[in-house]
Amino acid sequence: MDAILLQILNGLDKGSAYALIALGLTLIFGTLGVVNFAHGALFMIGAFCAVTLNRLLSVSFTTIDDTRTDFLGNPLKVETPYVESWFGPEMGGAIIDWSVPLAILFSIPIMALVGLFMERGLIKYFYKRPHADQILVTFGLAIVLQEIIKYFYGANPIPTPAPEVFAGSFDFGAMIGMDPNVIIYPYWRIVYFLFATVIIGGVFAFLQFTTFGMVVRAGMADRQTVGLLGIDIDRRFTIMFALAAIVAGLAGVMYAPINSPNYHMGMDFLVLSFVVVVVGGMGSLPGAVAAGFLLGILESFASMAQVVALLPGINQIIIYLVAIVILLTRPRGLLGRKGVMES
Repeated sequence: MDAILLQILNGLDKGSAYALIALGLTLIFGTLGVVNFAHGALFMIGAFCAVTLNRLLSVSFTTIDDTRTDFLGNPLKVETPYVESWFGPEMGGAIIDWSVPLAILFSIPIMALVGLFMERGLIKYFYKRPHADQILVTFGLAIVLQEIIKYFYGANPIPTPAPEVFAGSFDFGAMIGMDPNVIIYPYWRIVYFLFATVIIGGVFAFLQFTTFGMVVRAGMADRQTVGLLGIDIDRRFTIMFALAAIVAGLAGVMYAPINSPNYHMGMDFLVLSFVVVVVGGMGSLPGAVAAGFLLGILESFASMAQVVALLPGINQIIIYLVAIVILLTRPRGLLGRKGVMES
């Protein structure tokens, strides 16, 4: 039982990342009809927003401490972050420590601008082009963004720690009445799952209960009719592209302490996230979320030592096997609209 619960927990945090990225992909496909292979790069940029803010807050100046000496007896040189000199050691240290949560606010305008420039500068010219053209141009854009990140930040992963208060682990087993120290789970992974739940709920509430969201949903169902009513649906869809970019960026920001950001992390998640979208049903937002968590949990169970010993390599292909089975039996995906991807 403890092994099952642990794998479910592992699957939920990985599924959270899949669900958030797939949600943004589905928003773009459902509104604009664009297959955006650069969406994984948005996840990567979000993670590097966390890296950038951490570095900015850690910028320091050198002072000489005459009361302390190094091993040669010389006055000790001390690096003091500017933030600590402005706000004091305690407050400044806390700001640096909480750089990842603060990067949420830092990343929102950046990701919105990146999404707007991407949509207005390139993708709008491919709305009526075949999906193959969309895939090629957005995949090329993803490679360009990846190489830009590699140029400025290097090829090695960059550790980005979570706040110290979340650095430990939670005794999940003791909480549910099992023996202590049986199910130990990192605090930050729990935070990530809760954060993903809030973001997903916020997106659905925005689409369901706001006038803007209702117009967008109507445009997704019948874009031409909404346009005939005098509504500038194109402007709203551009805003939705920016919103999808923000969702992907926030997913990357909060994932930085879990997986040290590197220039190829966007590609690592992109293919899996597209599989999630297809399994859930192209254009189906609930399907993308449900498939993200489902496939995350299945991948976690497939990574168990007992399963890998019985079926070597199954953890690397389980998601694709599930996708094949579902698409053979239900081509439109789990919750896809009838007629989508069906012939």
